[in-house]
Amino acid sequence: MSRAEAVGTARAMGVSRLAVDLPGRIDLAAARRALEQPDWLGTPAAPPPDRPEMRRYLTDLVLQLSAVGRPLEFRKAAYVDVGPVAERGRRLEVEIGWRSATMAPLFPVFAGTLLVTAAGLVLEGAYAPPFGEAGMLIDKAALGGVARRTARWFVGRVGAELGLDPLPFGPEA
Repeated sequence: MSRAEAVGTARAMGVSRLAVDLPGRIDLAAARRALEQPDWLGTPAAPPPDRPEMRRYLTDLVLQLSAVGRPLEFRKAAYVDVGPVAERGRRLEVEIGWRSATMAPLFPVFAGTLLVTAAGLVLEGAYAPPFGEAGMLIDKAALGGVARRTARWFVGRVGAELGLDPLPFGPEA
């Protein structure tokens, strides 16, 4: 299935696809240890009742914006669910999901997979905007950017915790 077909299918189902990558060097053994004990995510909470194998953490998700040259951060309390670490060849895979801790029907729900390789991180999955079909229209017009920025922030935070060494960019690289 092509990317365009996947996006069309996701939209028909009321979800939007999301993929964020962060290239860099990662020690997979150290990353595995950090992902097996992700208390750095926040306060441990009871796992979802239907998914006892997941570990749940109460944390803040952050949306970073700039306004007139000043950085702004909007924080939203959320539950982040982390699945067991699976080793697939030379990469680690971890199921990741999040949902708002308060006023949940007003915020998107994300479900996906974090892929960790020696060359960086990839978060891919789908999120369901609130408000059904109307939410999909709002998402297409504006909120999709908010979801991508939040996901980029999350991947950056995970990368920092896993000891990701960013790749240099520019002519000096």
